[in-house]
Amino acid sequence: MGSDAHYPEERPAHRVEVETFSIESRQVTNAQYASFVAATGYRTVAERPLDPADFPGAPAVNLQPGSMVFVGTPGPVDLRHIDQWWRWTPGASWRRPEGPRSTLTGRSDHPVVHIAHEDAQAYAEWAGRALPTEAQWEAAARGGLDHAEFTWGDGPEPDGGRLANFWHGDFPWRAAPGYGSTTPVASYPSNPYGLYDMAGNVWEWTDDWYAEGHGDGHSCCAPRNPRGPGVEGSYDPRQPQFRVPRKVIKGGSFLCADSYCRRYRPAARRPHMIDTGMSHIGFRCVGG
Repeated sequence: MGSDAHYPEERPAHRVEVETFSIESRQVTNAQYASFVAATGYRTVAERPLDPADFPGAPAVNLQPGSMVFVGTPGPVDLRHIDQWWRWTPGASWRRPEGPRSTLTGRSDHPVVHIAHEDAQAYAEWAGRALPTEAQWEAAARGGLDHAEFTWGDGPEPDGGRLANFWHGDFPWRAAPGYGSTTPVASYPSNPYGLYDMAGNVWEWTDDWYAEGHGDGHSCCAPRNPRGPGVEGSYDPRQPQFRVPRKVIKGGSFLCADSYCRRYRPAARRPHMIDTGMSHIGFRCVGG
């Protein structure tokens, strides 16, 4: 797990042992999630009313059910300010990925998005499965290529090759044709384990609480079936006003650009608040 060659939160590279497990070959799709909702009547976090007492001082428009939607910019922008391409959108949810006027027409086989952690967990429990640990997810993504940088090997995607749905073009304003949004699952080649979209398309929830890095890496023995820290270690120390715990997400998305976020690699990882879905976050399950 991990890497010493990229972002600080991936360090150190270290060996772990993971017991045999099964994992879905594809990200959970809109059609699959719709079946779950039809059977249970479940409402996702993005569809539920907000309590103003939980968000003192927030504008009324932000207290409507909704989610964060990627909106491309009209031209080049300073990449240090992500609020230029993310917009809180009332009415956005898994059913309406870009907001009230959007639909799932033609996207039944796209990965479901705007999924908070509990939304993914509820589906997994209904399906008799679970969300993967970070170690399980990374072992699966590597596909047996133990030290490879990418899911397909050591080299970057060749010119003209189409190996994963990450951002091609000028981020965040001009995507190359065929990029810049989700694609049907399994549109790109699988990794050596026969798993699709372990790089790009949408980020995927794991069930581990987030910590900065993987510890000191000096343990004498490879940990077996490791888990992340406790919930207390997952809060963002840079935003103490937001006491929302964070889980690890893996795999990158259609918004990962080499010029900005080269996180469509197995070792890459990010924290994400458990109560927040976005238009580039989905999941897959293990077990069952």
